Amino acid sequence: MTARLRRVCVVGGAGFIGSHFVKRLLSDEATEQVTVFDNFSSGRDWHLEPVKDDPRLSVVRGDVGDLPALTEAFRGHTAVIHLASNPDIAAAVANPAIDFDQGTLLTHHVAEAARMAEIALVLYASGSGVYGDLGEHEAAEDHGPMVPTSTYGASKLAGEAILAAYAAMFDFTVRAFRFGNVVGPSQTHGVGFDFVRRLLDDPTRLRILGDGKQSKSYIYVEDVIDAVLLAGSQAETPFDAFNVATGDYVTVTEIAELAMQVVGLEPGSTTFEYTGGDRGWKGDVPVVRIATGKIRSLGWANQRTGPEALRDSMTAMVGQARSGLLTAP
Repeated sequence: MTARLRRVCVVGGAGFIGSHFVKRLLSDEATEQVTVFDNFSSGRDWHLEPVKDDPRLSVVRGDVGDLPALTEAFRGHTAVIHLASNPDIAAAVANPAIDFDQGTLLTHHVAEAARMAEIALVLYASGSGVYGDLGEHEAAEDHGPMVPTSTYGASKLAGEAILAAYAAMFDFTVRAFRFGNVVGPSQTHGVGFDFVRRLLDDPTRLRILGDGKQSKSYIYVEDVIDAVLLAGSQAETPFDAFNVATGDYVTVTEIAELAMQVVGLEPGSTTFEYTGGDRGWKGDVPVVRIATGKIRSLGWANQRTGPEALRDSMTAMVGQARSGLLTAP
């Protein structure tokens, strides 16, 4: 592991993706310090249970909107992994300001705190929503113009722009990662999470947003971590962005069928109730295709296909749901 990744502050480190980063970093003996900065709005204490006694781990309960507290938490670290954002993409339909308040503004605070704390490397969780609705066109990182169709995608794109400018002006390095849909154990949201919970509650019917034909890439969280740490360890130029996805695509109906299998239901025993339309909500992108040649050129390869990632993540969620963890603080 590069020296810049030995002392890391993970913003949103108690959440789904963040907690997996924390556990991966602490699994490396070369890691000297990991600090979680999280307000626990969607983060969970139990996510960090396996590493809570590691002396290299510190947990700071704070809000990214508190710039002095964030800056203080960053001091003494060499890298920041920024994962904090609104976890519910559809929430902006009722609350259009949520992605500015919990996305763009907070990313500016991360950039400013990184500047003041003299952070060397910022790794930023962006998303494929920055590209907008391109249908079957496979977007590479240099695609343009980028025209997001959701405030979530707009917020991620604005965050990239802010961090790119800070990297150029204040001499630190930023890598942005445009993920497909990230899945895995300990999820707190997402279509697989929703389907598993609903089927466990009522196996006779399942409400599906849209027409079920929405088709996207689903990538396992450990594959995401591999990509981020690989690109972060090789980062030299001030700013760069990478798509991270599997290269295969799964429809929402196929996810529903997988969820039935995982829960242990017979095919045809559950009635799928579609809400209609080609997308799940205003701002949803029904077909997402992103090119991954750039990250693969560094030597990265996903270890699970999209269906494998979904099956493994939902299998873990069933166990966590039945043990009461999905509703635990």
